[in-house]
Amino acid sequence: MIEVCDLYKSFGENKVLNGVNLKIEKGETIAIIGKSGCGKSVLIKHIVGLLYPDKGYVKVEGQVVSELNSKALYELRKKFGFLFQGAALFDSMTVAENVSLPLVESGNGYSNSELDNIVEEKLELVGLPDAQKLKPAELSGGMKKRVGLARALVTNPDYILYDEPTTGLDPIMSDSIDNLIKELSEKLKVTSVVVTHDLYSVKNVADKIAMIHEGVIHFTGSPNDLIESHDEVIKDFIKRTWI
Repeated sequence: MIEVCDLYKSFGENKVLNGVNLKIEKGETIAIIGKSGCGKSVLIKHIVGLLYPDKGYVKVEGQVVSELNSKALYELRKKFGFLFQGAALFDSMTVAENVSLPLVESGNGYSNSELDNIVEEKLELVGLPDAQKLKPAELSGGMKKRVGLARALVTNPDYILYDEPTTGLDPIMSDSIDNLIKELSEKLKVTSVVVTHDLYSVKNVADKIAMIHEGVIHFTGSPNDLIESHDEVIKDFIKRTWI
């Protein structure tokens, strides 16, 4: 479980998080929404220890992230997979080399055959069999997202963080990525945190929604609760976003 407790973070005069409280239960898929610049990505960076709070804390499985030493933080991060907004693939590497990179960098001494087998398994999971030898330049936007997701899965994480997974994709490919997120959450029993502004995606994949507004969690509930809400802030957000 992830617990965010009274979390504050400012950058100079810019107060981004002003007392965020949130619980993310094991095995659920939660979407974190809010207007641009509201602090969605800042919150995610606190969860994996890339940023440290001015006040408050984040606990992951009972450990206060900001109190961990370098070794303990490295071990904690092994529990996370991260799908970057632009997939963040290395152009000079093949698909197989991109997917296997976290295992190679871990220094655990996998043999080439072991790496090949793991890469093949993860690419099968995301619907890209036989793509190992392709380069990123040969992939569509949706395929790049899938390769990025295979890389996020390669260490068998307990948590997967998705940063705007459908940004830049057409509606058909967006639906495909949504279905994949939902399928993987159910099949692998991972905890999924989806940072997005795409309310269509939210409705498709999320068990729960947390909306950040003015530095705090303004709303938590199901997608239907959000859509049916009479709260003026939520209604305005939906009007501006769901067009």
